[in-house]
Amino acid sequence: MLRVALLGAGRIGRVHATSIVMTKSCDLVAVADVNTDAARDLAAQIGARAMSVEEIVADASIDAVLIATSTDTHSDLIERATAAGKAVLCEKPVDLSLERALATLAKAEATGQPVMVGFNRRFDPNFAALKAAFDKGEIGKGELLSITSFDPAPPPVSYVKVSGGLFRDMMIHDFDMACWIFGGAPAKVTATGAALVDPEIGAAGDVDTAAVTMVWDDGRIAVIKNSRRAGYGYDQRIEVLGSDGLLSAANVLENTVQKITTAGAVSAKPVHFFLERYMRAYQDEWTAFVDAVQGGTTMPVTLREGVAALACAEAATRSMQTGQTVAITPDMLG
Repeated sequence: MLRVALLGAGRIGRVHATSIVMTKSCDLVAVADVNTDAARDLAAQIGARAMSVEEIVADASIDAVLIATSTDTHSDLIERATAAGKAVLCEKPVDLSLERALATLAKAEATGQPVMVGFNRRFDPNFAALKAAFDKGEIGKGELLSITSFDPAPPPVSYVKVSGGLFRDMMIHDFDMACWIFGGAPAKVTATGAALVDPEIGAAGDVDTAAVTMVWDDGRIAVIKNSRRAGYGYDQRIEVLGSDGLLSAANVLENTVQKITTAGAVSAKPVHFFLERYMRAYQDEWTAFVDAVQGGTTMPVTLREGVAALACAEAATRSMQTGQTVAITPDMLG
């Protein structure tokens, strides 16, 4: 039985708590949060104890921690947990600072403890099936990858101000998907963006609409499109053009009913937000983590891969600020 502690009792922490509790080989024994009332409330609901981070780190009976706290705490908590001999699943991104994330990578790898970064979209059944088909060579060599990721509405500006920006907060998922599908980080990144949805986001120094082009050493290209506003729902699509064909993964719709008349064809909208879209992915992500810990195998999303996604976000940020293409250098990847 894997004894687990959850760090973070907010919205995403509660999603993860559900996954842990549903896993028969796990026992969620402790919850910590800076909001002690939130920690006590969640702990009471699941039959765990509300503990401090210090108590959890010091408790040798706890085998693993899931970090679902604010991003600015991730690196510190990864370092403390791995130094204490615990396995770690940490929500994305590793940190808001690439330099800090690289330092954490070195420290965590030195302990030998397993660390996984929570890029849950890899575990979406549709995206996973696309990746499997691509790896089998069903469309030949990949040449052009297109990733669309539109949120239904922008977050509060108060959140934007502490998020690290669209590239580190939102597009980080898509950077990971591109690196995962094409098998490694690109050679260079070019980005552009604007505040077209909410001028207050622009006033806060961020963008809400962006496009990024990534190019690999062998010439393969990926294009990522992000928007904070798609009033019709949560738009999540991937398309890969290869030398022998095309693979695509479409949106998950509210239902599969389609009406076709002489006036045309009508179907349901995409599901509204990430909780509906990716709930199964969160469960499968946790299952993959537990299997890797208990089987002693390589984590399905390594800390080094988490750093690579952050390096892409750093390069995109620099590119947008300077108007220049930015190279991904070896020192950015650890």
